[in-house]
Amino acid sequence: MDSPFDVLGVGPDADDAEVDRAYRRRVIEVHPDQGGSASEFHRVRTAYEQIMAGDVPDPIPDDAATAPGPDSAGVDDSDAGEDEETEQEGSRVEYLNYEVLDDHGWDLGDDDLFEKAADAGLAHEDYGQFLALPRESLLEAAENRGFAWPYACRGGACANCAVAVFEGEMDTPGDHILPSTMLDSDIRLSCMGGPVSDEMKVVYNVKHLPGLDELRLPPYPFDKARMND
Repeated sequence: MDSPFDVLGVGPDADDAEVDRAYRRRVIEVHPDQGGSASEFHRVRTAYEQIMAGDVPDPIPDDAATAPGPDSAGVDDSDAGEDEETEQEGSRVEYLNYEVLDDHGWDLGDDDLFEKAADAGLAHEDYGQFLALPRESLLEAAENRGFAWPYACRGGACANCAVAVFEGEMDTPGDHILPSTMLDSDIRLSCMGGPVSDEMKVVYNVKHLPGLDELRLPPYPFDKARMND
């Protein structure tokens, strides 16, 4: 099995800056929008978390060296309690994938959309909740919890990462491509904005909505250029 360092393509003596650069490079390479897969994206994310947390498996058998999964505490009960308290800080985001609406005969304007989603037994990547931490954009929060949401530019110059805010509030930096009509319809860019309410509900992957389709960019060429800047 490849070590977390092998997954990111860095040596065991790499410093935090090298690991960050390698992670940003690899996460773009394996993102589903670039032809990768959700499983490989999650593998890269897990490797990064293990390295940054110092939880890299040791070749010598040692219970303390077992790397926990993304949802495991990997610490004793007292530390777990502290982690649980820390995790309460931030915004609770309930999300729904726009692509499943047609399959169930739902509409973005349905008042009970999220209630129906909660009862539909959807896959975890299509419906669920995660915690967005302070200073994380919504896209960063999704990726940092192991999800592969659509994006292209990460700079507000396209609508690939657009979400529909169903409930709650997101901040909206001024330098972006969305017209006022989209803002009035509660469309936001997840790469720039983050939650500013304690709880929010968003429908992600709405990039094909009328009015947004023409604001999209081809993901791969744009990110390739960005990586070489």
